[in-house]
Amino acid sequence: MGHKTLSVDNLAVYVQCESSVTKKETLKQMTMDNNAIIQIRDLTKSFPMGKSAFTALSDINLSLGKGEFTGLIGPSGSGKTTLLNIVGSLDTPTSGEAWVLNQSVGRLTAREAAQLRKESLGFIFQSYNLLVVHTVFENVEFPLLLLKIGAAERRKMVMDALEWVGLTDKVRSKPPQLSGGECQRVAIARAMVKRPSLVLADEPTANLDAANSHHILQTMVKLNEELKTTFLFATHDEKVIGYLRRKIYLLDGKVAQDEWVKVDQTEK
Repeated sequence: MGHKTLSVDNLAVYVQCESSVTKKETLKQMTMDNNAIIQIRDLTKSFPMGKSAFTALSDINLSLGKGEFTGLIGPSGSGKTTLLNIVGSLDTPTSGEAWVLNQSVGRLTAREAAQLRKESLGFIFQSYNLLVVHTVFENVEFPLLLLKIGAAERRKMVMDALEWVGLTDKVRSKPPQLSGGECQRVAIARAMVKRPSLVLADEPTANLDAANSHHILQTMVKLNEELKTTFLFATHDEKVIGYLRRKIYLLDGKVAQDEWVKVDQTEK
């Protein structure tokens, strides 16, 4: 049988083609889908435990688009808060990639991660994390001070955020004077005041009764629909789960199920 001889010219073309394919594959691996707010590929997170390591997350692959209202659901120890922390650039993967708003979290410096949080992310915590010696207005204003926004624009943005959550009559109140539900609404206003692309909420209704929980969740659904902000929850609360449009179940650090909820148009 005859064999084709690979000429120098053909070899050059072959190498160029191979190089082009390699570059394309590398580019594909190193850049994120432009339609995705969050993209996670082959992510693993381990923590040292003595001479061994505990694997909190293993082989996570997920993609979230703009405007999603999605929850990471699972029992304590399932890895949902660990994953939320990585998405929020508060932690980094042990291996794999977590892209958030076109930035690879694992490759950010501490300064760059802080800049991402300051400019583009909002956080809602279980324990509110309000500054108790400051007024409602001052608590909501704080993220805008970090962004060095002028006083007149700050005031308008704060009042808009407080109007979204129905607390314009509480501007001079301080957190100890508010109910738990009101405190969480202040926390939502603080998270939303800079109109972030992504809001991360870790068990936001855990300290609230049913009525306040539903009020808070209805507020977040409204903001999601009106501002197209992406919301990602970490929760095991059935009240929260009932409002989600996408449910990602975690078990032992792995995605066990990923389901979309069919939206009933009559609800809107």
